[in-house]
Amino acid sequence: MRALHTAATGMMAQELNVQVISNNIANMRTTGYKRQRAEFQDLLYEQVRRVGTQTSEQGNILPAGVELGSGVKTVGTPRLMTQGAIITTGKETDVAIRGEGFFPITMPDGRTAYTRDGSFAIDATGRLVTAQGSLVQPAITVPANSTGLTINAQGQVFVTPAGTTTPTQIGQIQLAVFMNKSGLQGIGDNLFLETPSSGTPQLGTPSTLNFGSMLQNSLEQANVEAVSEISDLIAAQRAYEMNAKVVSAADQMLQSTSGMMR
Repeated sequence: MRALHTAATGMMAQELNVQVISNNIANMRTTGYKRQRAEFQDLLYEQVRRVGTQTSEQGNILPAGVELGSGVKTVGTPRLMTQGAIITTGKETDVAIRGEGFFPITMPDGRTAYTRDGSFAIDATGRLVTAQGSLVQPAITVPANSTGLTINAQGQVFVTPAGTTTPTQIGQIQLAVFMNKSGLQGIGDNLFLETPSSGTPQLGTPSTLNFGSMLQNSLEQANVEAVSEISDLIAAQRAYEMNAKVVSAADQMLQSTSGMMR
């Protein structure tokens, strides 16, 4: 019976939907995380009686046809790149992006990745790195024994060298923006990779046109809303249960039909 297959596609779609929602909930406290949403489309239709066909020699046209759908399919799990809440941490190497942009990061294999996670640190050689030890681009090295690390809204990095009282600029943080930021590929560790869908990155200075600003001593939180995710989870569970009931009803109908044919 066709209904068995159709309902099965609905159950598989809602199973994937629950997986996406569970990942969002699991990352509610992940710095810079961007929530995902499952999107679906209906499958092909069997045209039992095609709409618009002629039904008589006098030229009558069928106003409505008979189309039998075959279920649902998942077409994507795009990320919603809206701004997350910004909290104050008090750590001088923590930087939040207010607005558009990603921090360019050099991965261990030499590739460039992008992140909204500004929980940076200083490594043993004084370089500004991510929590995983990857270098922030362009490279910024803090001189030994310097104090008063400051990062302004334009991404300029200042320190006060030992023996002086005048701040000195030691680097410039840049941001990357994409034509389609939802097209970036997530690879874990709060990192994204450029894809043909995202387009090539455009590098620029924070607080200029099309680029967000820097906020030191702060971090951007995940843009996950607990109430919304729980509501979506309940809706997905109910949809799964309804499809399961269709499978059960179709099975009972098959058993009844088989019994009548004996």
